[in-house]
Amino acid sequence: MKQATTQIRVNTGGPGLTEITSQVQQWVNDQHFTEGLLTVFITHTSASLTIQENADPDVRVDMKNFFAKLVPHSTSAYIHSAEGPDDMPAHIKTALTNVQLSIPLINRRLALGTWQGIYVFEHRDRPHTRKIALHLIGE
Repeated sequence: MKQATTQIRVNTGGPGLTEITSQVQQWVNDQHFTEGLLTVFITHTSASLTIQENADPDVRVDMKNFFAKLVPHSTSAYIHSAEGPDDMPAHIKTALTNVQLSIPLINRRLALGTWQGIYVFEHRDRPHTRKIALHLIGE
């Protein structure tokens, strides 16, 4: 059994989903594993990870809009506002989604469905550079 780890940086454009599937798959390819399990972990509390449809860009727009309505910005609803009105809503959105994904590796490919992609879900109002830790275990 072998292991490999790395960290990648992802620039987001503000609220919404940024696809990282090809970047992750390329790193996996470079490790020369045939099968195993990949853990993808975001090291932030105001952005998250998700696996979502990558065929129709309207899905990403709908996801962003849904979460904006579900957890609105408010100056009176939250106590924590040290980093601005988008900070606490970003923490709540992260708590409702994922900071870690586990994806099987089968025959050198991530076992994603035909229309699935890996995304960083930015919950803050401005662009950020997010760090993603990757850990691959297998053979």
